Amino acid sequence: MTDRNQKRRAVITGIGVTAPNGLDVETFWKSLCEGRSAASFVKSIDTTNLPTKVGCVLNGFNPTDQIDPKMAHRYDPSIQFGISASKLAVKDAGIDLTRLDPDRIGVVEGTSIGGMTSSLAGYDAFNKKGFRGITPFALINAYTGGGSSEIALALNISGHATTICTACSSGSDAIGYSIGLIEEDDVDVMIAGATEAPMIPAYWGIFCAAKSMSRETEVASRAMKPFDKNRDGFILGEGAAFVVIEELSYALERGADIYAEIVGYGRSCDSFHSVAQHPEGRGAYRSLEKALRRAGMHPSEVDYINVHGSATPSNDVIEAKVIKRVFMDHSRRLQISATKPVTGHLAGAAGAIESAICALSIRRSEIPPTINLVNPDPACDLDCVPDHSRKYPVNVAINMNAGFGGKNACIILKRFSLS
Repeated sequence: MTDRNQKRRAVITGIGVTAPNGLDVETFWKSLCEGRSAASFVKSIDTTNLPTKVGCVLNGFNPTDQIDPKMAHRYDPSIQFGISASKLAVKDAGIDLTRLDPDRIGVVEGTSIGGMTSSLAGYDAFNKKGFRGITPFALINAYTGGGSSEIALALNISGHATTICTACSSGSDAIGYSIGLIEEDDVDVMIAGATEAPMIPAYWGIFCAAKSMSRETEVASRAMKPFDKNRDGFILGEGAAFVVIEELSYALERGADIYAEIVGYGRSCDSFHSVAQHPEGRGAYRSLEKALRRAGMHPSEVDYINVHGSATPSNDVIEAKVIKRVFMDHSRRLQISATKPVTGHLAGAAGAIESAICALSIRRSEIPPTINLVNPDPACDLDCVPDHSRKYPVNVAINMNAGFGGKNACIILKRFSLS
């Protein structure tokens, strides 16, 4: 425990991923740096009458690897993914949760649709057979907050469990919420991240109707093209990412291996449109400014930004505009990458998985590339690290996310040092 008058610092000591491009950190990171997309023509959804046919699915995922087989089949996929990634993060951190004061540890999970798979299945079952056709576990699965409760149960955490739903900013907000609890001396350790299971026909139909997903029909791996003149939208991915966040003195006392320190967090709302971003990126600009101010950091100190990079015609231009406004001349020296073409857009879990990528970039001194950038859009004239990863001593990395309803979130990570 640190002195109450001294600022408590939050560090990442464990990472767990259950992602389309890797079910462990090493596989995940290698595919990112090699630019190997997990995109494929989806078979689990009948896309015959849908314009979007490409997505990133969790091939090879077996929920019983991390979950009791008696329970695994009862859980919604989103809960399966979340429990799996959180357990992998705890294992990676090498932390014994049973040795902690139960009131000094918590779980916060982000998601945008929670157990929609189970909700729709329950709806269909009710229409066919009435209430007797619905499994009792529908109550757990359909309840949006059920994921954090089941993660807490799986990890035997009794201090704190919360679910955050802020569209595509959910994962970043989960991490930001966690560091606030650590700084306020409410907890010493948080298991934070997000999960999403969007391989649902109706959900795909929503995004198809909004014309926000790619309509690629020839080469799946080329479907998503951030910052390219020919971009036509994103591709959905399923999965989860969680990190173990510890108060610094606790991490040092137990000899933890530290990936990075979380030094800044900012959030905002555009209050402009139900779906579209403000054309000048008003909210994104404010969330970035807030995060830098909280970190006590000058824009010129930033090395790398993992951008939201949704590959939609308007959003990529807005994001580039915001970066140039905040970083001015330094924006030409910044290194930018959009990694969703490899992982897919994990919606509410995007901020969690991309914050993990930032931590790994700092740890590995390497920046993953932006793939499929063949014809750069002049309006997005930033160094987007095209095609190949780049070895670079990243000291400060930022993750930016934007969600429907104008929700924006930004996380800043820094290479850890005692000073």
